Amino acid sequence: MPKLQNKIALVTGAGSGIGQAIARSLMQEGARVAITGRTLDKLEQTARNLGGKVLIHAADVSEPEQVTAMVRRIEKELGSVDILVNNAGLNVKERTFRELTVETWQKMIRTNLDGAFYCIHAVFPGMLKKKDGVIININSISGKRAGPLGGVAYAASKFGMSALGISLAAEEKDSGIRICNIYPGEVDTPLLDMRPNPVSVEAKQKILKPEDIAAAVLFVATLPAHVSIPELVIKPTTATYI
Repeated sequence: MPKLQNKIALVTGAGSGIGQAIARSLMQEGARVAITGRTLDKLEQTARNLGGKVLIHAADVSEPEQVTAMVRRIEKELGSVDILVNNAGLNVKERTFRELTVETWQKMIRTNLDGAFYCIHAVFPGMLKKKDGVIININSISGKRAGPLGGVAYAASKFGMSALGISLAAEEKDSGIRICNIYPGEVDTPLLDMRPNPVSVEAKQKILKPEDIAAAVLFVATLPAHVSIPELVIKPTTATYI
């Protein structure tokens, strides 16, 4: 029997890349999956790639009203969320402090940090009622090792996301709700197109693939209820982590 049979999963940022791979892995293990993202066309393409057996709801996670409406629909059509994967995130090409504007700073924080909070806040009552739930935050090594590559705003948003997950896990350790922050290194996704300098084909061949992150998510999501992994760092073998 699949390990996630009858579980309800919500994956944000599922229009491509990591989110799409996560949705596929959860489905293959028996979960009923809802996917969200800002662009309906991309979500529909994801649904086609997955065989159409997903609930689609286009939403901007930086808008709390949209998140609330999305979760209410999922609860009505599928049931309360058992597994939340906060994968939605973005970056910009103008990453140095000198280049940042108030607008780009707010955009990054609202999507990468506030969006994760809004999604957790919306599914949390259902998890508390069942005394069971798994929340997985797809963070970044930039959320543990700040540096110029990710940029000031990106690192700040991801450090905030890290604190959100760790603090919540400590508060809810006895409630049956488990929270895991996953920190990937470089991953070959469309987000690389937002790098200030293009990433070569040769370099892309050496870095992580979306399926690698999906495998880590599935590992965390399928562990028994008495096991919790607060943090998990995953990086390309050839990358340095110090």
